[in-house]
Amino acid sequence: MHYLLIDKNPGMVSAWETAFSGESNVRVLEGDLTNVDCDAIVSPANSFGFMDGGVDNAISLRLGWDLQFELQRKIKESPEGELLVGNAMILETGDKTIPYLVSAPTMRVPMNFNISRSINAYLAMKAALIKVIAHPDIEYVAIPGFCTGLGKMKHSIAAGQMYQAFKEIVLNEKQDFQDFGEAQKYHYRINPEGMIFD
Repeated sequence: MHYLLIDKNPGMVSAWETAFSGESNVRVLEGDLTNVDCDAIVSPANSFGFMDGGVDNAISLRLGWDLQFELQRKIKESPEGELLVGNAMILETGDKTIPYLVSAPTMRVPMNFNISRSINAYLAMKAALIKVIAHPDIEYVAIPGFCTGLGKMKHSIAAGQMYQAFKEIVLNEKQDFQDFGEAQKYHYRINPEGMIFD
């Protein structure tokens, strides 16, 4: 598998370059996600499949609005009736240049409250990676920055969360907590700006 991390924001690109330094199958690029040739692109969506804002709007303009309606149909037919953060779904696009779309929600509904303090970039990245690795026709995937637009997460934190997910899923560096305290410290390290207790 080959991974392209691509975003228009130079701050996100710089943070990725630091976080993913040394990963030979990862390329970091400043640019437009919708202008690449790859097997799949990842949509940092919401749980109900609305694709009319930010990166998702650009994807809809590039691949057609029928994709949003198909995604929403599949979500409604799912047992949960929504695509929860930490899950992902793959759709065929009908486009020869970008044959597949991976919808990996970074928030339940479009919002910015508390997203910057969440671990949603980590959860969305894990979900997207699990799906693309298991797919027989996806060898090259393009991924934008997660939670840094409307969600207002710091680039360095988003990049760190995305790399932690990469280590666990791609590099198979799974966690093995011996007690609750270890799990709590790990959670805090993923986003030091998050709250564990109020």
